[in-house]
Amino acid sequence: MKQIAFYLKKYRAAAIMAIFLMLVELTVELIQPLLISQIIDDGITLQNGSVVLLWSGILVGGTLIAFGAGILSSFYAAHASQSLGYDLREKLYGKVQSFTYAVFNRFATSSLITRLTNDVTQVQDTTFMGLRFMLRVPLVVIGSMIMALVVHAELGFLLLLTVPALFLFVVWIVKKAAILFKKVQQRLDTVNGVMQENMTGMRLIRVFVRREQEAARFARHSGELMQSSTSALRLTEITLPFIVLIMNAGIIAVLWFGHLEIRAGSATTGEVVAIVNYSLRTAGALSAMSMLVSAFSRARASAQRISEALATDSGQTDAAQTARKTGGISEGSVEFENVSFQYPNTDAPVLEDISFKVSPGQTVAILGATGSGKSSLMQLVLRLYEEDQGVIRIDGRDVRELDTLHLHDSIGYVPQEVLLFTGTIRDNIAWGLDNASLEQIMESAKSAQIHDTIEQLPNGYDTLLGQRGVNLSGGQKQRISIARALIRKPAILLLDDSTSALDVRTEAALLKALNDMSCTTFLITQKISSTLNADLILLLDDGHLIAQGNHEQLMENQSLYRRIFESQFGEEGSHVGSVK
Repeated sequence: MKQIAFYLKKYRAAAIMAIFLMLVELTVELIQPLLISQIIDDGITLQNGSVVLLWSGILVGGTLIAFGAGILSSFYAAHASQSLGYDLREKLYGKVQSFTYAVFNRFATSSLITRLTNDVTQVQDTTFMGLRFMLRVPLVVIGSMIMALVVHAELGFLLLLTVPALFLFVVWIVKKAAILFKKVQQRLDTVNGVMQENMTGMRLIRVFVRREQEAARFARHSGELMQSSTSALRLTEITLPFIVLIMNAGIIAVLWFGHLEIRAGSATTGEVVAIVNYSLRTAGALSAMSMLVSAFSRARASAQRISEALATDSGQTDAAQTARKTGGISEGSVEFENVSFQYPNTDAPVLEDISFKVSPGQTVAILGATGSGKSSLMQLVLRLYEEDQGVIRIDGRDVRELDTLHLHDSIGYVPQEVLLFTGTIRDNIAWGLDNASLEQIMESAKSAQIHDTIEQLPNGYDTLLGQRGVNLSGGQKQRISIARALIRKPAILLLDDSTSALDVRTEAALLKALNDMSCTTFLITQKISSTLNADLILLLDDGHLIAQGNHEQLMENQSLYRRIFESQFGEEGSHVGSVK
């Protein structure tokens, strides 16, 4: 909560005004029972109408002041809490964006979504309640006890006896509830995760006829969330009846002993009414504590989760942290020198002692079986992960000395799993470059061999895409994704198995267009046809670079490469394939 309070400092003026106006409202409310006592004792009992009118007018005027102060206090409290929520979301979102891929993978996506939405909302709402009510509750209790003692010390002491026990009980509830509500938020993460998986995999679920099984899985996790929520709420909800029981007992004691004091002449009717009024206000304040306990417990758990994410080391060790600002990539040469890499929290390395050198403008084909480390190698070029051993150089500089933002600005990347956004085709291609013109969009689409297809659509480049591009074929989505990368005019282009859905003729036209560009191209592929004209072929097997060279060199010297070639083209194709 301390870290959350730090962000609230920015709005301390609004927070102070909310508290000040709440104190004005509270002061008037604490004086009201005393005024009522004066009306009863000096006006009604003595049948003095002028006194009744005087104090009644003061009572009404004070009520209006309290009403106005309460409205203004709510306004300032809402401003401070809403602004805090906005800042927390912005800061948390920025923090998540700064995570390296390794750090990002420590958090489930559903957990990050919950922290950015539900957790921030909990803190935001509780901040409002805190400025309006959380401080008000103890002040009402303390003020009521003091005023009760001022009005009549003996009767006020009865009220004083009931409060400490209730206070200790509430503190115990808060500590217990915080633990339970933290578990509730964790269960909510799980439910959100199941929903996310089901929404994104709906087509697969239906094809495999798994709707009943997935519904049962969702029901199981939803049931666990319900049980955790019920346990937490059951604990907090016992606060109210317990408080009401104790306070009602105290009020009965005040009425009983007040009656005796009135008969003895040591107390007036107005004083007893005032003490009962203060007792009722105390009971009301402590009853509101039930709601506050639940809100504060939830907010405390949410604040811990937000603070955990904000305090997480982003994992960056580059110029972005050390302020060594450098320019982007100008040439596009890439060199791996004895590079080894192992994913965090895994036992075996995925890449071992990888060394190769690529000159600017060359095309590199990366070939290997599934799990051989092809995509991992590409992620190291992108600096989504840090190499464990060795050095990676781009334009002759260690990538750890390059600013990540500048590095990524100079790279075009097409992932294996194509991701398109809801919007038009034009928007999706222009997503790769700010303020891209239609001419630039069309040029990149032509290079990606998708322009003619787009032109045939009813609305051309303004055709709306469904979620994740569901109204396009796999090959069309791949080519739009490639166009999005090409519009950046990158110095380095990374294609992670991005031509798998293309036919041979379209793929050949695309590769020819890429060869005419000046960028250094890395192409992960399973097809030998994509490697024939590559300047360098990297053959990976189980994380090791077992061979490198062009097609002719590997055909001559590498038996595994020949077997792959023959499995796709047949033995007679080796004569054709040897001609570049």
